Amino acid sequence: MGEPLKVGIIGAGSISGQYSESLARLPQTQVTAVCDLVPERAAALAAQHGARVISLPELLAADDVDAVLVLTLPATHSEVALDALAAGKHVYVEKPLALSVAEGREVVKAAAAAGLRLGCAPDTVLGTGLQTARAVVDAGRIGTPHSATAFMTTPGHERWHHDPEFYYRRGGGPLLDMGPYYLSALIHLLGPVARVVGSSSRPSGTRTIGQGPRAGTTFDVTVDTHVTAILEHASGALSTLVMSFDTWAARLPRIEVYGTAGSLSVPDPNNFDGTVELYPAAGDDRWTDVGVLAGFAGAGRGYGLADLARGLAEDRAHRANGDIALHVLEIMESVLQAAEARTSITLTTTCERPDPVVGVPALA
Repeated sequence: MGEPLKVGIIGAGSISGQYSESLARLPQTQVTAVCDLVPERAAALAAQHGARVISLPELLAADDVDAVLVLTLPATHSEVALDALAAGKHVYVEKPLALSVAEGREVVKAAAAAGLRLGCAPDTVLGTGLQTARAVVDAGRIGTPHSATAFMTTPGHERWHHDPEFYYRRGGGPLLDMGPYYLSALIHLLGPVARVVGSSSRPSGTRTIGQGPRAGTTFDVTVDTHVTAILEHASGALSTLVMSFDTWAARLPRIEVYGTAGSLSVPDPNNFDGTVELYPAAGDDRWTDVGVLAGFAGAGRGYGLADLARGLAEDRAHRANGDIALHVLEIMESVLQAAEARTSITLTTTCERPDPVVGVPALA
């Protein structure tokens, strides 16, 4: 595919380690520069790739940076992405694309105007778990899909995170934190969403940090922490979504898809692999592991950026793209608005189902 895409990483926090592990073995990308507010973190990440540590202005101006990987806090995603696009760099952003649809639209618009690629996490949808599930749906093995359920339930991130406050402020909450994984999966499986209904609550106004040097510190919660929604897909299928930081334990599945000829159990969309099980309407009265049918083998965070690089080289669309990210953002924003107004909201954005990953290829 020619020369690798030269990547500058902005942000060397905890998630950067997962990206770094993948990017180090992907021939489509080469990390050349790193910047972070904490010099020691930047140096540690740069050392893994033989890259150099530079300031943000230097990185945006660098001739050996073709694309920028934005791994900053969510509140700065859109600002950093816009600066990178203005500097002529392709951009791949950790989820969410922005904190509001208005901000997200500006990023998508700027990328289109500049003729640059815009990608956004999650890329877990490119792994063998979700892609195998999609292959089953697309092959008609559950008939016509008419509904789905998606559940993410946890007591809250303050139990394990040393600085969890941002999960409970604007830009946080279970929907904005974990919703992109589940909503991206549902879009790959059932297509875009046309209308949403939502309801939400905040059972507790405070949280207490459970581990680390700040254990015992109590802080205020300023966003709703239990969200339920009904999503009406453009296809007519209906998805029921539950995202919660208030559930101590549950035996709910992650995602299930129901069709006229069977049901499908889909693994955790926060992971790249997992078991996909089929319960056909005709046949044995049991769930059956369908095996691995599709998806990038051994995938990890960063595969969406590698797919963007390959898309550039092959002059084709990349899969974890800005249109999907903006649509996911509007779904989440609209669910929360619908919950507050006690109404339904018709969406203004849409997207195409990206091309499936055919077979089980290896990018590395």
